[in-house]
Amino acid sequence: MNFLRLTSGEVVRPSSCQFLFRFKTCLLVAGKRDKDQEREAQHWIETLLGEKFTAGFAYEDCLRDGILLCRLMNRLSPGIVPKINTSGGDYKMMDNISQFQKACIKYGVADVDLFQTTDLWDKKNVALVTTTIFAVGRACYRHPEFRGPYLGPRPSEENRREFTEEQLRAGEGLIGLQAGSNKGATQAGLNFGATRKILLGK
Repeated sequence: MNFLRLTSGEVVRPSSCQFLFRFKTCLLVAGKRDKDQEREAQHWIETLLGEKFTAGFAYEDCLRDGILLCRLMNRLSPGIVPKINTSGGDYKMMDNISQFQKACIKYGVADVDLFQTTDLWDKKNVALVTTTIFAVGRACYRHPEFRGPYLGPRPSEENRREFTEEQLRAGEGLIGLQAGSNKGATQAGLNFGATRKILLGK
């Protein structure tokens, strides 16, 4: 009997229900991911850190232990992650991810832009991990000490305007002129409810 190896490294029989469920799940997850964005995020991280991702490993596998993510945050804001665990088992590696998330919030990334630890550790939502990296890239625009390269578009900024009561009252009379007419709105020309005559033979 032939066996298949999934992207997670797990080996399953093609005829099993487990395979069908995992295959459908892999298709759904793979459908959400944007490989171009992942390559762009990877290139940005590699450029800032001055080193390439480990050859032969997938994007999510290189990020999974949180070491590169913590080093990225320390590159953007030195000392923002006080201790990066390079050994010590799964718990320590998951702690790196948690430290990265805390550093993101300190750096100015919104809480809603952060992925959950299990999204990366269990590879449940790698697309959200990439979204978080782009959010970090956008946050760099708000730090004048950062010289680039930047990732993603510049975030919009609030442009609050204050109007006096006099200015607000003056604006009340402009609606008709802005609509192309200086006459008030009327219902002239509307025929709702009017009878309609159809004359045949003319």
